[in-house]
Amino acid sequence: MSHPPAPYAVVVPTVGRPCLADCLRALAASEGPAPQRIVVVDDRPGEPPPGEGPGDLPLDALGPLTDRAVVLRGGGRGPAAARNTGLREVEEPWTVFLDDDVRVGPSWRLELARDLAAASPDTGGVQGVLRVPLPADRPPTDWERNTAGLERALWATADMAYRTEALRAVGGFDERFRRAFREDADLALRVIDAGWLIRRGTRRTEHPVRPADRWVSLRTQAGNADDALMVRLHGPDWWARAAAPRGRIRRHAAVTAAGALAVALAAAGRRRAAALAAGGWLLGTAEFARARIAPGPRTRDEVITMALTSAAIPALATWHRVAGELRHRSAGAWNGGAA
Repeated sequence: MSHPPAPYAVVVPTVGRPCLADCLRALAASEGPAPQRIVVVDDRPGEPPPGEGPGDLPLDALGPLTDRAVVLRGGGRGPAAARNTGLREVEEPWTVFLDDDVRVGPSWRLELARDLAAASPDTGGVQGVLRVPLPADRPPTDWERNTAGLERALWATADMAYRTEALRAVGGFDERFRRAFREDADLALRVIDAGWLIRRGTRRTEHPVRPADRWVSLRTQAGNADDALMVRLHGPDWWARAAAPRGRIRRHAAVTAAGALAVALAAAGRRRAAALAAGGWLLGTAEFARARIAPGPRTRDEVITMALTSAAIPALATWHRVAGELRHRSAGAWNGGAA
């Protein structure tokens, strides 16, 4: 005898991007048991201007599921806090997090039901399978390759189902992670440390590459501060536990040090030593730029973007890492937001 499908809720944080309509439309069109409730958390900062607010979000894209949806205000505190806002509304035994820029597959709801039915009692989370569509007629850009890394990532909350009791037992997401970066790995590690298992399911979700300007790689360097918080909370082996790439922060620090030394030596009138240090900075920067350009489309615009950003990223990444070390030097375990 087959068991009835496990009741679940879907939580979608959003900042009102147009892709939200596609996300909700795909959820509504999918085959299989529908969610008991859909919590859309409007995380646009501050108070909405006149004529805007929760009512301007495209809930009508949910079609027959519209009456199951509720919109909550998140206050612009970031995706971790927004998901916690949605979690507080959930009464179902499973909470499924979707990002507003994903599109679940046509049989996603049916596959989700199977994933949840197959979960053992000690399984606290079941991860979806993400697919990032890339251009077929050219190599991907640096930004496209960065997004494609989600296909290999563990525990990405772009599509992640958790037992609601497991989430509440660990206090939900750590709201000190203000960006969409590392908050998912932090949560999963705490769930695992609490004795739960997390496994990969079979349901499939598409994660398109969102539009971005040429400076997007500079903004993402802020995540180095989150890496500092992760080390503080989980120890220096967290990268191995999460199967996460360590990045180039050590090389970036060395290149930055060479550049700073060149400036200091030049100011002191030591031209020969300054030239040697500047040469080290130039070689490091050139190696970094080449590593980003070689696998890409090598168009004029991409090459210029990689050259410019590769010169700035080492210093920016190092600054964010040092700032994160200082900011989080006394950080303790997340207490669920309790005072």
